Amino acid sequence: MKNQEQQIRSRVKRLILLFIVCLCLSGITAFPLQLEISALNSFFTFHHVAFISDWVEKVYEGIERTAAVYPFMAYGTDWLAFSHLVIAVVFLGPLKDPVRNIWVIQFGRIACIMVFPLAFICGTIRGIPFWWQLIDCSFGVTGFILLSVIYNSIRHLELITTKTNL
Repeated sequence: MKNQEQQIRSRVKRLILLFIVCLCLSGITAFPLQLEISALNSFFTFHHVAFISDWVEKVYEGIERTAAVYPFMAYGTDWLAFSHLVIAVVFLGPLKDPVRNIWVIQFGRIACIMVFPLAFICGTIRGIPFWWQLIDCSFGVTGFILLSVIYNSIRHLELITTKTNL
């Protein structure tokens, strides 16, 4: 039983660490947005994939113009990046004690589901192409799947530790 418990704990920790790393990377990439879009625009201009390169060029132009006239607008993406990093810190709780902090995993799953109405409602209002909204939703799907695996593993761990403590 103890060996199985250790294996599950190890798996849960690895998966939570993966989720934390992904959240941090997602956040950190929002800081150099102008540079990243410039690189993407150059790449897609060179490899001209019609629907993608046209959209990336439009986004690039919007970010460049906004940065030139209203550089303070990038502060919004700085806060977006910061929020990803703050949310990642919350997942340190279940990393330390997964059973007691399973609520964080549940919170994460709810947040992943909430990606869908945000992407489809705000994306439509803001003129984001549907295929890009689907890309945004893929982050919610991936996060939900990963967090569901973690959640189920923690529930299994909880059953094992309860039996052991009886």
